[in-house]
Amino acid sequence: MDIADIPPKPVELPTGATLNYIRDGAGDPLVFIHGAMGDYRSWRPQWTHFTTRFDCISYSRRYSFPNPNELTTHDHNALVDAADLEALLDALSLNSAILVGSSYGGFTALAMAARAPERVKAVVSVEAPMMRYAALTEEGTLISEAFLESAARPARAAFIRGDDVEGVRLLTGGISGRAPEAIPAALLDRRMTNVRAARSLALSDDEFPWIEPERLAALQMPILLMSGAETAPVHAAIFRNLCTAMPQAKVRIIPRSGHSVSQEQAEQFNSEVMAFLAENRLLARAPA
Repeated sequence: MDIADIPPKPVELPTGATLNYIRDGAGDPLVFIHGAMGDYRSWRPQWTHFTTRFDCISYSRRYSFPNPNELTTHDHNALVDAADLEALLDALSLNSAILVGSSYGGFTALAMAARAPERVKAVVSVEAPMMRYAALTEEGTLISEAFLESAARPARAAFIRGDDVEGVRLLTGGISGRAPEAIPAALLDRRMTNVRAARSLALSDDEFPWIEPERLAALQMPILLMSGAETAPVHAAIFRNLCTAMPQAKVRIIPRSGHSVSQEQAEQFNSEVMAFLAENRLLARAPA
């Protein structure tokens, strides 16, 4: 069943936050986690491919469509998202799950694995924007500072003064490696659907929380780190250092793709993830 045909269901967490999710398929639980300005619909290119083999859940992180949560704090980040995800697993009576996350969703997946490793069967993380990892090398420090100066800080200033469109435009340009004025109107409109999610991170006092390399290196579940060969320099710098910090992880770099690998090269992404899960005996036989 196509994502567009499944009405999302709300679940209220013990914190009072509401998360909407969709669920379909059968097999081991697999949770899709979208990026900074996405929502549960971001996984449309994957949905019917994976629901044939897995019990798939795609949910909207706290401030994404159609969740009603009001943004009243400046402390949102991937650690909060990981706590939300664990509470969602509790609400759905799932002891553990495979996590597949893109961008900030990839950050959330790794944060969840570090938080509760016994509840994570495997992780697929696509270009997690763990900005402090770029600063582990001199080159990465220069690249990350250029990103912060040209995109993240101006976006924060735009949101503070109430110019949400400019804030989203600047973030989208910085994330994709394009000039803000070159962002297509249709893409900007889609991102504006999740402007609260963008604000929650841009206005956070700790948008890119530190997860110690030792904790990531100690993770024992199967891990696949993926990146686009044509991604923006800031993502490439983070990815190189994250891979160095996690020598146990399998690494795949996807040709002809930028940051949004699961959408730009959906067929290869789907194939790579399925192969990774099969190698680790997490791919059940397809139903007859």
